[in-house]
Amino acid sequence: MSDILIVDDERDIRELIGDILEDEGFTTRLAGNSNDAMAEINAEPPALLILDIWLKDSKMDGIDILKAVKRDNPDVPVVIISGHGNIEIAVAAIKQGAYDFIEKPFNIDQLLVVIRRAMETSRLRRENQQLKRGEVKQASMIGESSAYRALVSQLDKVTRSNGRVMLTGPAGAGKEVAARYIHAKSNRANAPFVTVNSAGVEPEMMEAMLFGRESSKRGVEPGLLEQAHGGVIYFDEVADMPTGTQSKILRVLVDQQFTRVGGADKVRVDLRVISSTNRDLKEEIAAGRFREELFHRLNVVPIAVPSLAERREDIPVLAQHFIEACNASQGLPLRELSDDAIALMQTMTWPGNVRQLKNLVERVLILGDGTGPIEARELPQESAPSEQEQDRVILSGTLATMPLREAREAFEREYLLTQINRFGGNISRTANFVGMERSALHRKLKSLGVVTSQKAGARVARLEDDEPIERAS
Repeated sequence: MSDILIVDDERDIRELIGDILEDEGFTTRLAGNSNDAMAEINAEPPALLILDIWLKDSKMDGIDILKAVKRDNPDVPVVIISGHGNIEIAVAAIKQGAYDFIEKPFNIDQLLVVIRRAMETSRLRRENQQLKRGEVKQASMIGESSAYRALVSQLDKVTRSNGRVMLTGPAGAGKEVAARYIHAKSNRANAPFVTVNSAGVEPEMMEAMLFGRESSKRGVEPGLLEQAHGGVIYFDEVADMPTGTQSKILRVLVDQQFTRVGGADKVRVDLRVISSTNRDLKEEIAAGRFREELFHRLNVVPIAVPSLAERREDIPVLAQHFIEACNASQGLPLRELSDDAIALMQTMTWPGNVRQLKNLVERVLILGDGTGPIEARELPQESAPSEQEQDRVILSGTLATMPLREAREAFEREYLLTQINRFGGNISRTANFVGMERSALHRKLKSLGVVTSQKAGARVARLEDDEPIERAS
């Protein structure tokens, strides 16, 4: 970005500066008074502003324009020029956020050096803010299952709009990855992505963190909303936001402006809002913990992020991805997964979802003693069997009290439920794995009361009595 706005009441000077800068490869816009200058800034903030401090026949002087720019577009560097320069004016300009002060008549080479340094400083500051916010986190989506494909299809539909998105799903399912995917595919991809950890900030500090602060001692301290200007603000677990802050965020969504804590001036922001929650917000509203109007403002496009249990087919590719990531970032062994390890992982319970899978993979790589394929015995189990028990099926207390016929049916029902869900509801693959003809498997499922239904874009197996759903097919 190399668009420079030149504001000077002397036509010859602004046109001369403009011609020289265009010869240097910059694009320029010119304004001769404060009204024209503010109209240009409001239409499209420039990459840099060259501003004369004295403007004849204008409602605002250069300092007033500087204050307005630093309030609404703090990332725009401003170079002040003046033919009536003195130390007091220069100090006042720098205090208000000007990058530098140059006295007329100036050397054009000196001006070019200051402009290039100002733009480079602005670029480095943006990159530094991105790194501090962890903005270079991975935004890639990993998976092959129908539930995963359905999710990506929904995300792709919202990437090009500015509509507010509410991501719902259990903790650890990957809601932030989905939010970053939207950002990376949108026309705001080069702008900031700022995360607000709603549960991780003390309620009394939330407003200062979001809106920033102003004080005579510390000056202006931009908040997260200001840092996200032009990009995306992501409210992680928005149900945990303090109720007092909710009403103020609602006002920001309506007006796209706010006042810093301790300040008086309005700060304008251009933001896309993405939120997430693992709670039922309608229940939170009924309990008086969440504002209904804010819910409707945020929930313009609701998208459900499936749990890992709803996308078990993706476990092998996710686990291999985490193995490669741990190898690249920590130098841990680049191991593969054995078939028995994959089978066990696809039948395990995952209350922590994808985050739990990532942690498990890292733990196995750290504690493992080899570079060969990861075996099932390396994975955590509720109770490790002794050598004598390794080839035995250990009965649960319930099964052990049943007659043989009932125990066999209970085992078959649970076994087939697990296998069908492992293969994403695919009856043909399940039949092939368990060693049955497809028609025989259908008859067995019918006799056991096992049916399948569509959920989160995938077929999942359930017991027929759980809810009225269609049969396996």
